[in-house]
Amino acid sequence: MVLGVLLLAGCAQAGSPSAEGQLLAEHGLSGLDARAVIERLESQTLNERPGDLRASVGTDVLKLSDQDGNETSLPMPETEFYLSLAPYAEETHECFNHSLTTCKGELRNEDITVRVVADGESRPLVDQNARTGDNGFAGIWLPRDLAGTIEVEHDGLSASGKVSTGSQDPTCVTTLKLA
Repeated sequence: MVLGVLLLAGCAQAGSPSAEGQLLAEHGLSGLDARAVIERLESQTLNERPGDLRASVGTDVLKLSDQDGNETSLPMPETEFYLSLAPYAEETHECFNHSLTTCKGELRNEDITVRVVADGESRPLVDQNARTGDNGFAGIWLPRDLAGTIEVEHDGLSASGKVSTGSQDPTCVTTLKLA
C-alpha cells in the first residue's frame, strides 16, 4: 500500500498543475483542451510553430514537451480520434503518432478531397474538401473504434487505404500515394 501511495505521489508531482500550466502558458496554450491545442498548432505556418515544443498526438493523450525536459499531457476526447494524413506523389516518411511540430508532408497548402467509409456501409462518414496545412498534413476527427476505407483526391489523382481508429492505431497516415 505504501508503494502505491508513493507511486501515485510521484505521478501527481510529474503532472502537477504548475508544471503543466507553465509549459502550456509559455506556448500560449493555457486553458485549451487537446482538441483546441491540436487545431491551433495544425493551423500555424511552419515559421509560427514553436521550435522548442514537441507535441505528439496519441490515441488517448496529446503529449507536450520542451527542450528543458518539461512535459505534460492532455487527454484526447473520449469519443473522437484525430487522424492526420499527408498524401504524397513523390516523397513521404514513416509516421505512427503525428507530431504537430515536426512532421512535414510533401503537399503543402494544397486542396484535397477526403472520404471515409466505414466497413459495411455505402454512404461516406466523411466526404469533405480540405486543405493541407503548411506542414503538408490535413487532420480529420473520426469516431473511435472505426474500421473502414479512406480515399484522398488531389488534382485528378487519388489514393486509398484502410483506416481504423482503435487504441493501437496510428494517428498519422503517410502511406497514401497519389496515382
